[in-house]
Amino acid sequence: MSDTDSNAGEEPREVELKFDCAGPDLTALASHPRLTDASATEPELLVTTYYDTPDRALREAGLTLRVRAKGGRHIQTVKAGSGGVGLFDRAEWETEIAGETPEPAAWSDTAAEPVLRAADAPLERLFATVVMRREIPVIQGESRVLVTLDEGRVETASGDAPLCELELELQSGEPADLFALARELAETVPLRLGVKAKSAVGYALLDGKGPGVVKAEPVELPEGASAGEVFRRVARACLRHMRLNETAFLEGGRPPEALHQIRVALRRLRSALSLFGPMLETDSRAAAFNDEIKRVTEPFGHARNLDVFLSDTLPDIAEQRPDEPGLDALRARAEAERATAYDAVSATLESPQWRALIIDFAGWVEAGSWAAGPDAAVDGRHFAAQVLDKARARLKKRGRGLRHLDPHTRHRARIAAKKLRYGAEFFAGLYRKKKAVRRQEKFGAALSDLQDHLGALNDLETARTMTESLSGPPMPGPDDPGAQKLLDAAADARSELLDVKPFWR
Repeated sequence: MSDTDSNAGEEPREVELKFDCAGPDLTALASHPRLTDASATEPELLVTTYYDTPDRALREAGLTLRVRAKGGRHIQTVKAGSGGVGLFDRAEWETEIAGETPEPAAWSDTAAEPVLRAADAPLERLFATVVMRREIPVIQGESRVLVTLDEGRVETASGDAPLCELELELQSGEPADLFALARELAETVPLRLGVKAKSAVGYALLDGKGPGVVKAEPVELPEGASAGEVFRRVARACLRHMRLNETAFLEGGRPPEALHQIRVALRRLRSALSLFGPMLETDSRAAAFNDEIKRVTEPFGHARNLDVFLSDTLPDIAEQRPDEPGLDALRARAEAERATAYDAVSATLESPQWRALIIDFAGWVEAGSWAAGPDAAVDGRHFAAQVLDKARARLKKRGRGLRHLDPHTRHRARIAAKKLRYGAEFFAGLYRKKKAVRRQEKFGAALSDLQDHLGALNDLETARTMTESLSGPPMPGPDDPGAQKLLDAAADARSELLDVKPFWR
Protein backbone atom coordinates (compact mmCIF):
# COMPACT_ATOMS: atom_id res chain seq x y z
CA MET A 1 0.00 0.00 0.00
CA SER A 2 1.31 3.42 -0.90
CA ASP A 3 1.83 5.96 1.85
CA THR A 4 1.80 8.81 -0.67
CA ASP A 5 -0.44 11.66 0.48
CA SER A 6 -1.59 9.59 3.46
CA ASN A 7 -2.47 12.49 5.74
CA ALA A 8 -4.49 11.92 8.86
CA GLY A 9 -8.21 11.62 8.21
CA GLU A 10 -7.77 10.69 4.53
CA GLU A 11 -8.59 7.33 3.02
CA PRO A 12 -5.57 5.02 2.63
CA ARG A 13 -4.61 4.97 -1.04
CA GLU A 14 -2.77 2.75 -3.47
CA VAL A 15 -0.97 4.44 -6.37
CA GLU A 16 0.40 2.04 -8.96
CA LEU A 17 1.19 1.88 -12.64
CA LYS A 18 0.02 -1.29 -14.42
CA PHE A 19 1.29 -2.84 -17.63
CA ASP A 20 0.20 -5.83 -19.66
CA CYS A 21 2.94 -8.11 -20.94
CA ALA A 22 3.76 -11.76 -21.65
CA GLY A 23 5.49 -14.46 -19.62
CA PRO A 24 8.84 -14.23 -21.44
CA ASP A 25 8.78 -10.47 -20.87
CA LEU A 26 8.63 -11.00 -17.10
CA THR A 27 11.61 -13.37 -17.32
CA ALA A 28 13.55 -10.72 -19.22
CA LEU A 29 12.54 -8.02 -16.76
CA ALA A 30 13.70 -10.08 -13.78
CA SER A 31 17.28 -9.74 -15.05
CA HIS A 32 16.98 -6.07 -16.04
CA PRO A 33 19.83 -3.99 -14.51
CA ARG A 34 17.31 -1.81 -12.68
CA LEU A 35 15.65 -4.86 -11.11
CA THR A 36 18.58 -6.77 -9.66
CA ASP A 37 18.35 -5.43 -6.10
CA ALA A 38 19.70 -7.91 -3.57
CA SER A 39 16.67 -7.38 -1.36
CA ALA A 40 14.26 -8.59 -4.07
CA THR A 41 11.97 -11.34 -2.82
CA GLU A 42 11.99 -14.87 -4.13
CA PRO A 43 8.94 -15.82 -6.22
CA GLU A 44 6.00 -16.44 -3.90
CA LEU A 45 2.66 -18.12 -4.54
CA LEU A 46 -0.35 -15.89 -3.86
CA VAL A 47 -3.93 -17.14 -3.91
CA THR A 48 -6.52 -14.36 -3.86
CA THR A 49 -10.26 -14.97 -3.65
CA TYR A 50 -12.82 -12.34 -4.64
CA TYR A 51 -16.30 -12.01 -3.15
CA ASP A 52 -19.51 -10.15 -3.94
CA THR A 53 -23.23 -10.42 -3.33
CA PRO A 54 -25.40 -12.46 -5.74
CA ASP A 55 -26.60 -9.24 -7.43
CA ARG A 56 -23.03 -7.85 -7.60
CA ALA A 57 -23.70 -4.90 -5.29
CA LEU A 58 -20.00 -4.26 -4.73
CA ARG A 59 -19.19 -4.20 -8.42
CA GLU A 60 -22.09 -1.81 -9.07
CA ALA A 61 -20.61 0.50 -6.43
CA GLY A 62 -17.14 0.32 -8.00
CA LEU A 63 -15.72 -1.75 -5.13
CA THR A 64 -13.93 -5.05 -4.76
CA LEU A 65 -13.58 -7.31 -1.73
CA ARG A 66 -10.89 -9.97 -1.65
CA VAL A 67 -9.01 -12.23 0.74
CA ARG A 68 -5.38 -13.04 -0.07
CA ALA A 69 -3.50 -16.01 1.33
CA LYS A 70 0.17 -15.15 1.70
CA GLY A 71 2.77 -16.94 3.79
CA GLY A 72 0.24 -18.46 6.15
CA ARG A 73 -1.52 -15.12 6.68
CA HIS A 74 -4.87 -13.92 5.32
CA ILE A 75 -5.28 -10.27 4.28
CA GLN A 76 -8.75 -8.90 3.58
CA THR A 77 -8.78 -5.92 1.23
CA VAL A 78 -11.43 -3.53 0.02
CA LYS A 79 -10.58 -1.43 -3.04
CA ALA A 80 -12.49 1.41 -4.64
CA GLY A 81 -12.47 1.33 -8.44
CA SER A 82 -11.51 -1.47 -10.79
CA GLY A 83 -11.12 0.41 -14.07
CA GLY A 84 -8.58 2.93 -15.26
CA VAL A 85 -5.63 3.17 -17.57
CA GLY A 86 -2.00 2.84 -16.59
CA LEU A 87 -2.00 4.78 -13.33
CA PHE A 88 -4.42 3.39 -10.76
CA ASP A 89 -4.97 5.70 -7.80
CA ARG A 90 -7.49 4.00 -5.53
CA ALA A 91 -8.68 3.99 -1.97
CA GLU A 92 -7.63 0.74 -0.30
CA TRP A 93 -8.31 -0.77 3.12
CA GLU A 94 -6.31 -3.79 4.29
CA THR A 95 -6.83 -5.87 7.44
CA GLU A 96 -5.36 -9.17 8.54
CA ILE A 97 -8.08 -11.71 9.37
CA ALA A 98 -8.12 -15.20 10.89
CA GLY A 99 -8.98 -17.25 7.79
CA GLU A 100 -10.08 -17.24 4.18
CA THR A 101 -13.67 -16.19 4.90
CA PRO A 102 -14.32 -12.41 4.84
CA GLU A 103 -14.99 -10.83 8.22
CA PRO A 104 -17.57 -8.03 8.60
CA ALA A 105 -15.50 -6.32 11.28
CA ALA A 106 -12.71 -5.83 8.75
CA TRP A 107 -14.92 -3.90 6.33
CA SER A 108 -16.86 -1.93 8.93
CA ASP A 109 -14.86 1.27 8.42
CA THR A 110 -14.54 1.00 4.65
CA ALA A 111 -16.58 2.09 1.62
CA ALA A 112 -17.95 -1.47 1.42
CA GLU A 113 -19.83 -1.26 4.71
CA PRO A 114 -22.84 0.86 3.61
CA VAL A 115 -23.10 -1.07 0.34
CA LEU A 116 -23.18 -4.47 2.01
CA ARG A 117 -25.51 -3.23 4.73
CA ALA A 118 -27.98 -1.95 2.12
CA ALA A 119 -27.65 -5.12 0.04
CA ASP A 120 -28.47 -7.29 3.07
CA ALA A 121 -27.35 -10.40 1.18
CA PRO A 122 -24.72 -13.07 1.83
CA LEU A 123 -21.36 -12.87 0.12
CA GLU A 124 -20.44 -15.54 -2.38
CA ARG A 125 -17.09 -16.66 -3.70
CA LEU A 126 -16.78 -15.52 -7.31
CA PHE A 127 -13.31 -16.27 -8.62
CA ALA A 128 -9.67 -16.46 -7.61
CA THR A 129 -6.28 -15.45 -8.93
CA VAL A 130 -3.30 -17.76 -8.55
CA VAL A 131 0.01 -16.04 -9.28
CA MET A 132 3.69 -16.35 -8.66
CA ARG A 133 4.81 -12.92 -7.48
CA ARG A 134 8.22 -11.37 -7.17
CA GLU A 135 8.71 -7.97 -5.53
CA ILE A 136 11.72 -5.73 -6.14
CA PRO A 137 12.31 -2.38 -4.39
CA VAL A 138 13.69 0.36 -6.62
CA ILE A 139 14.78 3.94 -5.96
CA GLN A 140 13.76 6.15 -8.88
CA GLY A 141 14.67 9.80 -8.53
CA GLU A 142 13.40 10.86 -5.11
CA SER A 143 10.78 8.09 -5.01
CA ARG A 144 10.59 4.60 -3.57
CA VAL A 145 8.92 2.18 -5.96
CA LEU A 146 7.96 -1.45 -5.42
CA VAL A 147 8.16 -3.35 -8.71
CA THR A 148 5.91 -6.42 -8.83
CA LEU A 149 6.10 -9.19 -11.42
CA ASP A 150 2.94 -11.33 -11.47
CA GLU A 151 2.43 -14.43 -13.60
CA GLY A 152 -0.42 -16.88 -13.19
CA ARG A 153 -4.10 -17.17 -14.00
CA VAL A 154 -7.59 -16.08 -13.10
CA GLU A 155 -9.80 -19.07 -12.21
CA THR A 156 -13.59 -18.96 -12.48
CA ALA A 157 -16.40 -21.48 -12.83
CA SER A 158 -16.83 -20.19 -16.40
CA GLY A 159 -13.20 -20.81 -17.37
CA ASP A 160 -9.71 -19.52 -16.73
CA ALA A 161 -7.52 -16.82 -18.28
CA PRO A 162 -3.76 -16.23 -18.14
CA LEU A 163 -2.52 -13.33 -16.05
CA CYS A 164 0.74 -11.54 -16.68
CA GLU A 165 1.35 -8.09 -15.23
CA LEU A 166 4.03 -5.63 -14.28
CA GLU A 167 3.06 -3.25 -11.48
CA LEU A 168 5.02 -0.25 -10.28
CA GLU A 169 3.67 0.80 -6.88
CA LEU A 170 4.54 4.21 -5.51
CA GLN A 171 5.51 3.79 -1.88
CA SER A 172 6.67 7.37 -1.52
CA GLY A 173 7.45 10.19 -3.91
CA GLU A 174 5.94 11.42 -7.17
CA PRO A 175 3.95 9.58 -9.89
CA ALA A 176 6.25 11.07 -12.54
CA ASP A 177 8.99 8.73 -11.30
CA LEU A 178 6.79 5.71 -12.02
CA PHE A 179 6.61 6.71 -15.67
CA ALA A 180 10.34 7.45 -15.82
CA LEU A 181 11.09 3.94 -14.56
CA ALA A 182 8.50 2.47 -16.94
CA ARG A 183 10.20 4.12 -19.92
CA GLU A 184 13.50 2.49 -18.96
CA LEU A 185 11.92 -0.94 -18.61
CA ALA A 186 9.96 -0.54 -21.87
CA GLU A 187 13.24 -0.24 -23.76
CA THR A 188 13.85 -3.91 -22.96
CA VAL A 189 10.42 -5.52 -23.30
CA PRO A 190 7.13 -4.53 -24.98
CA LEU A 191 4.86 -2.97 -22.36
CA ARG A 192 1.30 -1.73 -22.86
CA LEU A 193 -0.61 0.35 -20.37
CA GLY A 194 -2.86 -1.85 -18.26
CA VAL A 195 -6.56 -1.04 -18.33
CA LYS A 196 -8.08 -3.83 -16.27
CA ALA A 197 -7.58 -4.68 -12.63
CA LYS A 198 -7.43 -8.39 -11.83
CA SER A 199 -10.98 -8.22 -10.48
CA ALA A 200 -12.23 -6.79 -13.81
CA VAL A 201 -10.69 -9.75 -15.65
CA GLY A 202 -12.50 -12.15 -13.31
CA TYR A 203 -15.85 -10.43 -13.71
CA ALA A 204 -15.43 -10.41 -17.51
CA LEU A 205 -14.85 -14.17 -17.48
CA LEU A 206 -17.96 -14.71 -15.37
CA ASP A 207 -19.96 -12.56 -17.79
CA GLY A 208 -18.57 -14.47 -20.77
CA LYS A 209 -16.92 -11.38 -22.19
CA GLY A 210 -13.58 -11.50 -23.95
CA PRO A 211 -11.51 -8.57 -25.24
CA GLY A 212 -14.41 -7.18 -27.26
CA VAL A 213 -15.01 -3.86 -28.97
CA VAL A 214 -16.21 -1.09 -26.64
CA LYS A 215 -17.59 2.39 -27.18
CA ALA A 216 -16.62 5.53 -25.28
CA GLU A 217 -17.94 5.66 -21.73
CA PRO A 218 -19.20 8.80 -19.96
CA VAL A 219 -16.47 10.74 -18.16
CA GLU A 220 -17.09 10.72 -14.43
CA LEU A 221 -16.33 14.12 -12.92
CA PRO A 222 -16.35 14.99 -9.22
CA GLU A 223 -18.35 17.92 -7.92
CA GLY A 224 -16.33 21.13 -8.09
CA ALA A 225 -13.64 19.66 -10.36
CA SER A 226 -11.00 22.08 -11.62
CA ALA A 227 -10.23 22.47 -15.31
CA GLY A 228 -7.03 20.48 -14.80
CA GLU A 229 -8.84 17.61 -13.13
CA VAL A 230 -11.43 17.54 -15.92
CA PHE A 231 -8.72 17.36 -18.58
CA ARG A 232 -6.88 14.60 -16.76
CA ARG A 233 -10.04 12.50 -16.46
CA VAL A 234 -11.02 13.12 -20.07
CA ALA A 235 -7.55 12.13 -21.32
CA ARG A 236 -7.58 8.99 -19.17
CA ALA A 237 -11.00 8.03 -20.53
CA CYS A 238 -9.78 8.45 -24.12
CA LEU A 239 -6.66 6.40 -23.45
CA ARG A 240 -8.71 3.65 -21.81
CA HIS A 241 -11.13 3.62 -24.76
CA MET A 242 -8.21 3.31 -27.17
CA ARG A 243 -6.37 0.60 -25.19
CA LEU A 244 -9.42 -1.64 -24.78
CA ASN A 245 -10.05 -1.53 -28.53
CA GLU A 246 -6.37 -1.89 -29.33
CA THR A 247 -6.47 -5.22 -27.47
CA ALA A 248 -9.69 -6.19 -29.26
CA PHE A 249 -8.03 -5.41 -32.61
CA LEU A 250 -4.73 -7.19 -31.99
CA GLU A 251 -6.12 -10.22 -30.17
CA GLY A 252 -9.51 -10.54 -31.83
CA GLY A 253 -8.62 -11.02 -35.49
CA ARG A 254 -8.54 -7.31 -36.42
CA PRO A 255 -12.30 -6.63 -36.48
CA PRO A 256 -13.18 -3.45 -38.43
CA GLU A 257 -15.29 -2.06 -35.58
CA ALA A 258 -12.26 -2.22 -33.24
CA LEU A 259 -10.28 -0.11 -35.70
CA HIS A 260 -13.19 2.32 -35.93
CA GLN A 261 -13.31 2.69 -32.15
CA ILE A 262 -9.54 3.18 -31.95
CA ARG A 263 -9.94 6.06 -34.40
CA VAL A 264 -12.85 7.48 -32.40
CA ALA A 265 -10.79 7.34 -29.20
CA LEU A 266 -7.86 9.10 -30.85
CA ARG A 267 -10.11 11.75 -32.43
CA ARG A 268 -11.62 12.41 -29.02
CA LEU A 269 -8.16 12.62 -27.52
CA ARG A 270 -6.92 15.10 -30.12
CA SER A 271 -10.15 17.09 -29.74
CA ALA A 272 -9.48 17.28 -26.00
CA LEU A 273 -6.00 18.67 -26.68
CA SER A 274 -7.59 21.29 -28.91
CA LEU A 275 -10.51 22.17 -26.62
CA PHE A 276 -8.24 22.45 -23.58
CA GLY A 277 -5.69 24.37 -25.64
CA PRO A 278 -5.96 27.61 -23.63
CA MET A 279 -4.99 25.68 -20.50
CA LEU A 280 -2.22 23.67 -22.19
CA GLU A 281 -0.57 26.41 -24.26
CA THR A 282 2.16 26.99 -21.67
CA ASP A 283 3.31 23.37 -22.15
CA SER A 284 4.91 22.86 -25.58
CA ARG A 285 4.52 19.09 -25.34
CA ALA A 286 0.75 19.37 -25.86
CA ALA A 287 1.14 20.47 -29.49
CA ALA A 288 3.98 18.00 -30.02
CA PHE A 289 1.85 15.08 -28.81
CA ASN A 290 -1.07 16.17 -30.97
CA ASP A 291 1.12 16.34 -34.08
CA GLU A 292 2.83 13.01 -33.38
CA ILE A 293 -0.42 11.13 -32.75
CA LYS A 294 -1.83 12.55 -36.00
CA ARG A 295 1.30 11.60 -37.95
CA VAL A 296 1.67 8.08 -36.60
CA THR A 297 -1.99 7.15 -37.04
CA GLU A 298 -2.41 8.49 -40.59
CA PRO A 299 -2.77 4.94 -42.03
CA PHE A 300 -5.72 4.25 -39.73
CA GLY A 301 -7.98 6.61 -41.70
CA HIS A 302 -7.23 4.97 -45.03
CA ALA A 303 -7.94 1.51 -43.61
CA ARG A 304 -11.25 2.71 -42.19
CA ASN A 305 -12.26 4.35 -45.48
CA LEU A 306 -11.65 1.04 -47.25
CA ASP A 307 -13.82 -0.72 -44.65
CA VAL A 308 -16.69 1.64 -45.38
CA PHE A 309 -16.14 1.36 -49.12
CA LEU A 310 -16.33 -2.44 -49.03
CA SER A 311 -19.20 -2.72 -46.56
CA ASP A 312 -21.39 0.19 -47.74
CA THR A 313 -20.33 1.92 -50.94
CA LEU A 314 -19.65 -1.10 -53.14
CA PRO A 315 -22.88 -2.93 -52.21
CA ASP A 316 -24.81 0.27 -53.02
CA ILE A 317 -23.15 0.49 -56.44
CA ALA A 318 -23.93 -3.16 -57.11
CA GLU A 319 -27.57 -2.69 -56.12
CA GLN A 320 -28.09 0.48 -58.17
CA ARG A 321 -26.06 -0.68 -61.17
CA PRO A 322 -26.13 -4.48 -61.19
CA ASP A 323 -24.89 -4.63 -64.79
CA GLU A 324 -21.90 -2.36 -64.15
CA PRO A 325 -18.85 -4.14 -65.58
CA GLY A 326 -15.75 -4.63 -63.49
CA LEU A 327 -17.35 -4.62 -60.03
CA ASP A 328 -15.73 -7.93 -59.08
CA ALA A 329 -12.35 -6.61 -60.10
CA LEU A 330 -13.00 -3.39 -58.17
CA ARG A 331 -13.84 -5.39 -55.05
CA ALA A 332 -10.68 -7.46 -55.43
CA ARG A 333 -8.54 -4.31 -55.72
CA ALA A 334 -10.21 -2.77 -52.67
CA GLU A 335 -9.78 -5.93 -50.59
CA ALA A 336 -6.11 -6.18 -51.51
CA GLU A 337 -5.53 -2.54 -50.62
CA ARG A 338 -7.43 -2.98 -47.34
CA ALA A 339 -5.25 -5.95 -46.40
CA THR A 340 -2.17 -3.79 -46.98
CA ALA A 341 -3.70 -0.93 -44.98
CA TYR A 342 -4.56 -3.24 -42.10
CA ASP A 343 -0.99 -4.57 -42.08
CA ALA A 344 0.18 -0.96 -41.72
CA VAL A 345 -2.19 -0.43 -38.78
CA SER A 346 -0.96 -3.61 -37.09
CA ALA A 347 2.65 -2.62 -37.66
CA THR A 348 2.02 0.73 -36.01
CA LEU A 349 0.25 -0.75 -32.99
CA GLU A 350 2.96 -3.40 -32.55
CA SER A 351 5.84 -0.94 -32.85
CA PRO A 352 8.05 0.13 -29.92
CA GLN A 353 7.59 3.74 -31.04
CA TRP A 354 3.81 3.53 -30.62
CA ARG A 355 4.01 1.90 -27.19
CA ALA A 356 6.56 4.48 -26.06
CA LEU A 357 4.38 7.32 -27.37
CA ILE A 358 1.38 6.12 -25.37
CA ILE A 359 3.43 5.66 -22.19
CA ASP A 360 4.98 9.12 -22.61
CA PHE A 361 1.60 10.69 -23.24
CA ALA A 362 0.05 9.00 -20.19
CA GLY A 363 2.94 10.21 -18.06
CA TRP A 364 2.51 13.74 -19.38
CA VAL A 365 -1.22 13.67 -18.56
CA GLU A 366 -0.41 12.75 -14.97
CA ALA A 367 2.67 14.90 -14.37
CA GLY A 368 3.15 17.37 -17.22
CA SER A 369 4.14 20.98 -16.57
CA TRP A 370 0.68 22.07 -17.80
CA ALA A 371 -0.71 21.07 -14.39
CA ALA A 372 1.22 23.91 -12.72
CA GLY A 373 -0.27 26.55 -15.01
CA PRO A 374 -2.81 29.05 -13.62
CA ASP A 375 -5.69 27.85 -15.79
CA ALA A 376 -5.45 24.29 -14.46
CA ALA A 377 -6.82 25.49 -11.12
CA VAL A 378 -9.77 27.37 -12.67
CA ASP A 379 -13.24 26.11 -11.81
CA GLY A 380 -14.19 23.42 -14.30
CA ARG A 381 -17.66 24.80 -15.01
CA HIS A 382 -16.31 28.28 -15.71
CA PHE A 383 -13.68 26.83 -18.05
CA ALA A 384 -16.25 24.57 -19.75
CA ALA A 385 -18.61 27.47 -20.46
CA GLN A 386 -15.84 29.41 -22.19
CA VAL A 387 -14.70 26.42 -24.24
CA LEU A 388 -18.20 25.38 -25.30
CA ASP A 389 -19.20 28.93 -26.17
CA LYS A 390 -16.19 29.18 -28.50
CA ALA A 391 -16.87 25.78 -30.05
CA ARG A 392 -20.52 26.69 -30.67
CA ALA A 393 -19.53 30.04 -32.21
CA ARG A 394 -17.01 28.27 -34.47
CA LEU A 395 -19.67 25.87 -35.74
CA LYS A 396 -22.07 28.74 -36.29
CA LYS A 397 -19.47 30.59 -38.38
CA ARG A 398 -18.17 27.62 -40.38
CA GLY A 399 -21.65 26.31 -41.13
CA ARG A 400 -22.98 29.59 -42.50
CA GLY A 401 -24.40 29.07 -45.98
CA LEU A 402 -24.05 25.32 -45.57
CA ARG A 403 -26.11 24.48 -48.67
CA HIS A 404 -23.54 26.19 -50.89
CA LEU A 405 -20.24 25.20 -49.28
CA ASP A 406 -17.65 23.25 -51.23
CA PRO A 407 -16.65 19.83 -49.82
CA HIS A 408 -13.46 21.11 -48.16
CA THR A 409 -15.20 23.97 -46.33
CA ARG A 410 -18.11 21.72 -45.45
CA HIS A 411 -15.63 19.25 -43.97
CA ARG A 412 -14.33 22.03 -41.70
CA ALA A 413 -17.90 22.59 -40.49
CA ARG A 414 -18.19 18.87 -39.83
CA ILE A 415 -15.00 18.93 -37.75
CA ALA A 416 -16.36 21.92 -35.80
CA ALA A 417 -19.58 19.98 -35.09
CA LYS A 418 -17.60 16.96 -33.97
CA LYS A 419 -15.47 19.02 -31.57
CA LEU A 420 -18.55 20.65 -30.10
CA ARG A 421 -20.12 17.23 -29.60
CA TYR A 422 -17.02 15.82 -27.93
CA GLY A 423 -16.73 18.90 -25.73
CA ALA A 424 -20.38 18.59 -24.70
CA GLU A 425 -19.75 14.95 -23.78
CA PHE A 426 -16.51 15.70 -21.92
CA PHE A 427 -18.08 18.38 -19.72
CA ALA A 428 -21.52 16.81 -19.28
CA GLY A 429 -20.69 15.44 -15.82
CA LEU A 430 -20.26 18.97 -14.47
CA TYR A 431 -23.95 19.75 -15.08
CA ARG A 432 -26.13 17.33 -13.11
CA LYS A 433 -29.25 19.29 -12.26
CA LYS A 434 -32.42 18.05 -13.92
CA LYS A 435 -32.86 21.17 -16.03
CA ALA A 436 -29.29 20.96 -17.32
CA VAL A 437 -29.64 17.23 -18.04
CA ARG A 438 -32.82 17.85 -20.06
CA ARG A 439 -31.03 20.55 -22.05
CA GLN A 440 -28.10 18.18 -22.59
CA GLU A 441 -30.43 15.59 -24.10
CA LYS A 442 -32.05 18.11 -26.42
CA PHE A 443 -28.71 19.65 -27.39
CA GLY A 444 -27.14 16.23 -27.96
CA ALA A 445 -30.03 15.06 -30.14
CA ALA A 446 -29.86 18.19 -32.33
CA LEU A 447 -26.08 17.96 -32.63
CA SER A 448 -26.25 14.25 -33.45
CA ASP A 449 -28.78 14.98 -36.20
CA LEU A 450 -26.46 17.56 -37.74
CA GLN A 451 -23.48 15.23 -37.50
CA ASP A 452 -25.39 12.40 -39.15
CA HIS A 453 -26.19 14.52 -42.21
CA LEU A 454 -22.69 15.98 -42.45
CA GLY A 455 -21.22 12.52 -41.98
CA ALA A 456 -23.36 11.11 -44.79
CA LEU A 457 -22.19 13.92 -47.07
CA ASN A 458 -18.59 13.20 -46.13
CA ASP A 459 -19.12 9.50 -46.85
CA LEU A 460 -20.41 10.37 -50.35
CA GLU A 461 -17.33 12.48 -51.06
CA THR A 462 -15.01 9.81 -49.66
CA ALA A 463 -16.77 7.14 -51.73
CA ARG A 464 -16.31 9.23 -54.87
CA THR A 465 -12.58 9.81 -54.31
CA MET A 466 -12.05 6.20 -53.19
CA THR A 467 -13.75 4.85 -56.32
CA GLU A 468 -11.64 7.11 -58.51
CA SER A 469 -8.43 5.98 -56.80
CA LEU A 470 -9.40 2.34 -57.39
CA SER A 471 -10.30 3.01 -61.04
CA GLY A 472 -13.96 2.25 -60.43
CA PRO A 473 -17.06 3.53 -62.24
CA PRO A 474 -17.97 7.25 -61.97
CA MET A 475 -19.85 8.20 -58.80
CA PRO A 476 -22.51 10.93 -58.37
CA GLY A 477 -21.06 14.40 -57.93
CA PRO A 478 -22.02 17.22 -55.52
CA ASP A 479 -25.01 18.17 -57.69
CA ASP A 480 -26.60 14.75 -57.26
CA PRO A 481 -30.20 15.02 -55.92
CA GLY A 482 -29.30 12.75 -53.00
CA ALA A 483 -26.45 15.04 -51.98
CA GLN A 484 -28.66 18.11 -52.28
CA LYS A 485 -31.26 16.47 -50.07
CA LEU A 486 -28.61 15.79 -47.40
CA LEU A 487 -27.35 19.38 -47.69
CA ASP A 488 -30.86 20.72 -47.09
CA ALA A 489 -31.31 18.43 -44.09
CA ALA A 490 -27.92 19.44 -42.69
CA ALA A 491 -28.69 23.15 -43.03
CA ASP A 492 -32.03 22.67 -41.27
CA ALA A 493 -30.36 20.65 -38.50
CA ARG A 494 -27.78 23.41 -37.98
CA SER A 495 -30.55 25.99 -37.57
CA GLU A 496 -32.37 23.78 -35.08
CA LEU A 497 -29.17 23.23 -33.10
CA LEU A 498 -28.47 26.95 -32.82
CA ASP A 499 -32.01 27.45 -31.50
CA VAL A 500 -31.39 25.03 -28.60
CA LYS A 501 -30.40 26.77 -25.39
CA PRO A 502 -26.90 25.73 -24.29
CA PHE A 503 -27.01 23.46 -21.25
CA TRP A 504 -23.89 25.07 -19.81
CA ARG A 505 -25.53 28.47 -19.43
